[in-house]
Amino acid sequence: MQTHRELLLEGRKTLEEAGIADSTTDAWLLMEYITGMTRASYFMRENEEMSREQAEKYREMIRRRAQHIPLQHITHEAWFYGLKFYVDEHVLTPRQDTEVLVEEVLLEAGKMQAGSSRSRILDMCTGSGCILLALLSVLKEAEGVGADLSEEALAVAAKNSRELGIPAVWKKSDLFADISGTYDIIVSNPPYIESHVVDSLMEEVRDHEPRMALDGTADGLYFYRRISGEAGDHLKPGGILAFEIGYNQGGPVRLMLQDAGYTEIRVVKDLAGLDRVVLGRKKQEEHHV
Repeated sequence: MQTHRELLLEGRKTLEEAGIADSTTDAWLLMEYITGMTRASYFMRENEEMSREQAEKYREMIRRRAQHIPLQHITHEAWFYGLKFYVDEHVLTPRQDTEVLVEEVLLEAGKMQAGSSRSRILDMCTGSGCILLALLSVLKEAEGVGADLSEEALAVAAKNSRELGIPAVWKKSDLFADISGTYDIIVSNPPYIESHVVDSLMEEVRDHEPRMALDGTADGLYFYRRISGEAGDHLKPGGILAFEIGYNQGGPVRLMLQDAGYTEIRVVKDLAGLDRVVLGRKKQEEHHV
């Protein structure tokens, strides 16, 4: 039998030898997940022996992490916008940068909701559903639809919807092919990495996250072209189209929205100072007297 401290050191060493960049953090997070200990309680219990069952489970999780399987795919937990999401190999792991998109959409929704009725939101390429469910957790009166081509991803999104107690509609659709009705807000974090770059990504992403959620074709802009060109048919006048983008895509995506007739176009940076979000407003209908 080994103590918590001995197993934690063993886990860290195993991950270091496997070339895991955050070996110390990941070894601790798996210890925390298995035992439920906080750091404070660990320091009081570090010399206690770990149960055989917990030790076996910890070693198995360390072994899987050493194979560069993402931590969140091992625990099936990822936190986003203060909410806990289930994730697996069928969806992208929610990333903190994407919270910028949620914040900007909430800002716009706040302007739109003054004196308006219940708003409708469409999340295109929804994946785990994290963007839509984060928005609906704040916009209690809004109705939400999450669309994706992957049935496996939609199953994950539906599970998150149930577990968080936030109702939404989940729809299989190749972009707008099976989308009906109009929306106040269309939001999307589409695949945007250039095809030739995908194979150079870190192993955790390249080998364990769904390629169809990463690959934005040769120039990374395919889905922005399609969505910006087609979204107008599904947006109400004055409605918002908002994208997450790659750090070098602000200019091209801004031009796409301009060409599609959007106004009040903004490019927003993330905490690292990189372009992260582009959004624009569909023109209001002109009334001729």
